[in-house]
Amino acid sequence: MNTQDIRSARRPNPDQPMVDVANYVVDYRIDSTGAYDTARYMLLDSLATAMMAMRFPECVKHLGPIVPGASLPGGARVPGTNHELDPVQAAFAIGTQIRWLDFNDTWLAAEWGHPSDNLGAILAVADWLDRKAGREGGKPLTVRDVLGHAIKAHEIQGCYALKNSFNRVGQDHVILVRLASTAVAAHMLGGDREQIVAAVSHSWIDNGALRTYRHAPNTGPRKSWAAGDACRRAVIHAINAVQRGVAGYPSALSAKTWGYYDAAFKGNAFEFERPFGSYVMENVLFKISFPAEFHAQTAVECAMKLHGAVAGRLDRIERVVIETQEAGMRIIDKTGPLANYADRDHCIQYMVAVPLIFGRLSADDYGDEVAADPRIEALRDKMLVSENPQFTRDYFDPERRYIGNAVQVFFDDGSSTEKVSIDYPIGHRKRRAEGIPVLLKKFEVAMRGHLPTGKVEAILEAIDDMVKLDAMPIQQFMGLFTL
Repeated sequence: MNTQDIRSARRPNPDQPMVDVANYVVDYRIDSTGAYDTARYMLLDSLATAMMAMRFPECVKHLGPIVPGASLPGGARVPGTNHELDPVQAAFAIGTQIRWLDFNDTWLAAEWGHPSDNLGAILAVADWLDRKAGREGGKPLTVRDVLGHAIKAHEIQGCYALKNSFNRVGQDHVILVRLASTAVAAHMLGGDREQIVAAVSHSWIDNGALRTYRHAPNTGPRKSWAAGDACRRAVIHAINAVQRGVAGYPSALSAKTWGYYDAAFKGNAFEFERPFGSYVMENVLFKISFPAEFHAQTAVECAMKLHGAVAGRLDRIERVVIETQEAGMRIIDKTGPLANYADRDHCIQYMVAVPLIFGRLSADDYGDEVAADPRIEALRDKMLVSENPQFTRDYFDPERRYIGNAVQVFFDDGSSTEKVSIDYPIGHRKRRAEGIPVLLKKFEVAMRGHLPTGKVEAILEAIDDMVKLDAMPIQQFMGLFTL
């Protein structure tokens, strides 16, 4: 608890967590080949999810200028469109694209989240700065520069998430997207330590968005643009601090009564498991096979394995037993009617029912047409979800970081399927060799699903040589994905 005298106007030194973030983005040298290799795949995977989201009008309507005509020729481009926007609105648009289908990378700990959400801010600021540098004869920003910024954004978000549960105080994990993107964007804009600390202080003063839009009975599509909103806010803070010199607030976290700790975090200071490095990017989880909330990824895999044994006996099913982790129980165990797409892709029962019945789970399966199949609700009504304590222990073990689930189906004649149990999905670090070819296939299919053939061939050629890709100016890279 902070014991500072609330009456004193003496300005304290900046809170150490804000200083540590600034020191990290300014000073840390990334020497992990594994982190850079993973970051390249993360970039491709994120752009794949962005292109897949372009099939959904509810996403596309968010991607242009905030008001008609408010474009910025020579500004930041939005992949899969012809929009050129100021970097604030471009950050929102790109972040929204990447997050829309719940199909980008994931980090699971005391807090969960999706570190590639930060690419909304990073790509928007990088494209804007690189195009500006091109016009003014400045030094280009390269793809490798962007990968380095992404590694640091992943690390900030992920290391905060290891020991600090924002969901326990009702706040959404995008608070950490805003934090990481603010720090990195301020550094990209040339901010010094003091300016980065100032920007970060404003990020904390914003407090956090309520998680209610992710949970019954209020689950809705805001969860698909919340990360874009965090990216937008982050770029505003970075520009204000670096280019406009706005004042920072040194005890934004620790000020008695009025600081974040007392006002929003039950008086607790943040805890940290490890110093900032490149751990998060090296261990990040990819969603490769299924657009499903990550706590259910292995449950979907289990259901896919059982499809053949149950598809012909759906009317004979007595119950379906699902074992999951404590976090899965808390956020995606849902009974009763599901109101919309966003409700369904955060319901473990729905995500298991569809592959048991159809042998698939795609983004389209969360739509109203598929959801109207009465067999889905009939099967959901027969599901029992419980916590497997071992899955929970393995989930928090820093050496494992598993996301286990098990599914077993019982029939009315007393027979049952085998109990299928999977500890970690194909996107886990321990399945990288298996997962990367699937990720690259996901990328190619996504590109061919939205972009002209000539664009797709140029993109595939560009990513075929990772050394040349790293050296490519980011404005050239972003140009590959624009219409």
